[in-house]
Order: sequence, then structure tokens, then C-alpha cells
Amino acid sequence: MLGLAAAVAAAPVVTTDCAGGLCDFALLKPVFDKLATARGGSGRPVHILQIGDSHTAGDAITGAWRDLLQARYGSGGRGVMPPGRPFAGYNPRGVSVDMSAGWTVSSIFGAGSRDPRGALGLSGFSITSTGEGARIGMTTAATETFTRFTLCAIAEPGAGALAISIGGRTERMELGALISRPECKEMRFDSPQAAVSVVVEGGPVTITSWASFRDRGGVALSNVGVVGSQLVHFSRNSDAVLAEEFRSYDPDLIVLAFGTNEGFAPRVNAQEYEITLRSQIGRIRRLAGRVPILLLGAPDALTRRSELLNNAPTATPAPCIEPVPLPPIAAASPPSAAAAAGGPADSIDDVLDALGQSAGVARATAPVVPASATPTSTPQRIGWSITARPLFPPPGLKVVREVQRRVARQLRLAYWDWEARMGGRCTAVSWVKLQPTRMRGDYVHYNSAGGQEIAERLQADLDAAANAGWRW
Repeated sequence: MLGLAAAVAAAPVVTTDCAGGLCDFALLKPVFDKLATARGGSGRPVHILQIGDSHTAGDAITGAWRDLLQARYGSGGRGVMPPGRPFAGYNPRGVSVDMSAGWTVSSIFGAGSRDPRGALGLSGFSITSTGEGARIGMTTAATETFTRFTLCAIAEPGAGALAISIGGRTERMELGALISRPECKEMRFDSPQAAVSVVVEGGPVTITSWASFRDRGGVALSNVGVVGSQLVHFSRNSDAVLAEEFRSYDPDLIVLAFGTNEGFAPRVNAQEYEITLRSQIGRIRRLAGRVPILLLGAPDALTRRSELLNNAPTATPAPCIEPVPLPPIAAASPPSAAAAAGGPADSIDDVLDALGQSAGVARATAPVVPASATPTSTPQRIGWSITARPLFPPPGLKVVREVQRRVARQLRLAYWDWEARMGGRCTAVSWVKLQPTRMRGDYVHYNSAGGQEIAERLQADLDAAANAGWRW
């Protein structure tokens, strides 16, 4: 009993304190303490493991965040990745990967999720060889060289072996076994390495993930995500594989980044989603141990699909106003008159006033030409209006965020309000339509500039939280 009382007394007190969009940040104190000694250090890097959907798989955000952290603290290597090239268009930052013919791909979502599928772990993908000599390879950028390489696979009856070649050294990973079990093999080096080749020998083998780390301090940020997936699909991963990979990769922080696909589902049931969220968080804690978890709330995202107007039992969402081109100025007239008449207005403020809206939209005006300038052509004027097929955030997204925020506080997770830090409801309009563009035309995914912006805002909130240490 004394031990339990001491543990409770030592635990950080969860409050509603927020640094920007980051709430209950005291729960991340163990991570902040490790980061404080990461720069110029030695030994294993601080390892951040983000698990999510396409926002994570695409690496626009996690890649930019990785660059920020490694520029500040030093590179701890590229971290955990799905093996080989698990899907068309896979293009991880910091490394190049290749995969020969002779592999089948399994995944937690999509075509690879059909039965029978191979065992799955953290990456959400696995590859199984169909013939001897099948190969995968990885070459790192100069900033992501490694001194420790780990490969996780399935030992089972009739399995072959893997020949792992790095820096002129080859080691075999024998996978034939009496019973099926996950197994991770680690190789260490005194000097940084930049390339690895893995070749199948003998019978079939299944690889669930691989990772490269540099044990000279710094930070490694792993992004493992599956396009189109939801947190419920994470339940298709094997507990045994997850436990072995958590043990081998030893993350210092787990970031969960799901919610967009849940919010865009045809029907969103708050109770069912909450059950999924609670059960998967409990499962991760059971398998990973006492690792701090940061839950990212679903970001602002929009659609024109009318069938999603009522995908959750809440009020029908109001449409978002959009920038539209206006004709050249012919004569001075009050902009608000156009807005009041229901037509395009000269500024976003006119439309908001006419609609009785006041929040959730990034405000912008048309370019202004200084009086001293002599333009060679009439500048394009931009107004704001509701289009014939308006954009709107599916109401399911709001339901998902409300559940995420409540569960995060109750289960002692740090929570980042991604939507609020973008600027609020309907902000995706300006991120797509105004310069510099930061989102793609689907109003869901980010380009490289948008990924950089999100990463900077997240890191700014983490920095603010770390600097608020006097409150703990």
C-alpha cells in the first residue's frame, strides 16, 4: 500500500492547463526531461512514435516535425518504418527504399487486409516472400545514418531465413521454429552506416517492420500510418507482434493521430467510437507499458458531399464561405450592400456580418496596391460567398473531437487541439484557396508547406509547455 501511495503522489496532477492547443501537458514531463539532455548526448535517442492514418503515412507533417527536432537536438536515425515498399507511391523522407518482385503485402486496411493476411504489427503492414531471393533494401540520407538496425519478422514452422547485409557484414536471421512467434533481430555498429540489404533464403518469411537508429543522443521520430485507416483497424494488429516491437523499439512518446476518417464515415456513433478509443488506448498501454501518450484531435477538414451533411446526430453544419473572383472596380459602392443582397462581398467580414457568423474562419482581404505604385493591369479582386455546392465540415468530425477531448482527460493523455491551432472551423478553405496554399484540393490533406506549418505549430505548443515547467 505504501508503494502505491508513493506512486500516486509522484504522478503528475492532470489539470486543464493548456499551452496553445496542447492540454494536460504535465503528462509529457518525462519526455521534456529526456529532450533536455538529448542535444550532444550519447546513447539511445529520444524516440517519438506516431501511429495514424494518411496524415502520418504521407510524412508531410511528421517529416517536417522530424526535421525541426533533429535540427535542434541532433539526428537519432530514421526510426521505425513499414518494410519494403508497402503501397504504390510510398516515398519516405530521409531514406530511399526498394523491393524486388516476390512479395505479397498485408495491411490493416485496404486490399491487403483481406484474409488470409500475414501477421501485422506497429507499421500496419507486413510483407511475405513468395520465393527465395526476394529482396528489400534501404539507403539513408546523410542526416539519417545509423549505428543500430532492427528487423522484426515472424518465426514459424517452415519459414526460411533472412540474410541482412550492412557495411560489408552479413548476419542470418533464422526464422524456422516449432511454434509461430514474433522475433526482432538487432545489429549494432561502431561507425554510422547508410545502407542495408535483406535477402530471403529458403522458405517463405514474413517481415512486419524494420528500423534504423543512431545511438548518439538526438531524436528519432517514427511515422507508421495506413492511408484510409481508422483507429478501429489498429485492432487487426497482433498483440504478440505489437508487444515484441514495443519492447524492441522502446518509444519515449506515443502520438496517436486518427480521427479524420472516423469523422468522414457514413455514420458516426459517439458511443461506439468512444468504446474503440478507450479499448485501443488501454491495449497500447498494456502492451507498451508506461509510455506517455499524446492524442492529436481531428483537424479541420471539409467536403461537398451532401450525403455527409447528417453523418452524426447533431445539428446540420452551416456551410463555409469561399473566396470568389470579383469584376474590376467600376464605381465606388459599399461592399456590405452586396453581402446583404446575398451576392459576393469585397471582404470576408462583410459575408460574416451578413450571415451572423463571427468565428471559425481565417480572415483575408484582396491584395492592396500602394497609391504610389503604377500597376500595369487591374489587380484581381477577391470576394467571399457561399457557392452552389458549398463546403462544410462533416458533423461527425465534431463528434469525434468531443469524444477525443473527454477521453484524453479521463484517461490521462495529453491532448492537442489540431482544429483550433489551424484557426478553427472552415479554416481549410483559406489553406486551400489563399496563397501560400497549404492544403491539397481535397480539403483534407496537406502539401509540404502545410505539413511544415502544422509541425511548427505543434512544436511551438510543446515548447511553451516545456517552458511552463514551474507549474508542475
